[in-house]
Amino acid sequence: MIKYSLKCDQDHSFDSWFQSGDAFAKLAASGMVQCAVCGSAKVEKRLMAPAVSTDRPDAPAPKPEEARPLSAPANPAEAAMKALREKVEANSEYVGLSFAKEARAMHLGEAPERSIYGEAKLDDARKLLEEGVPVTPLPFAPKRKSN
Repeated sequence: MIKYSLKCDQDHSFDSWFQSGDAFAKLAASGMVQCAVCGSAKVEKRLMAPAVSTDRPDAPAPKPEEARPLSAPANPAEAAMKALREKVEANSEYVGLSFAKEARAMHLGEAPERSIYGEAKLDDARKLLEEGVPVTPLPFAPKRKSN
């Protein structure tokens, strides 16, 4: 595993772990690495100094990094995004890739109205808006369930 310091095109900084340098390159090229603050997929590695250990007992110990789990918000913007995500997840039903179908059915009165969130292709989201279905994009990517 390797930890990279990253920066998006909006100048937000964040860290993330990757299986390897090649894994980062493949994920970044496919748009799968996104800024934790704004969601931009235009992310690049920042210059960073590696932590190097030594067997010399008289060598000074490396300075420990800030004791903050990578999952913890790094700044107020990340904290606000985390709070928003938690509120949406606690008060809405996740409908996954069926979002456009469910939103349209509720708008047409074919399904009971409720708070939902999920994923939609850009064309499907545009069609919903053109049809007058009240939807809005969320400023974070949905959590993916891992196997």
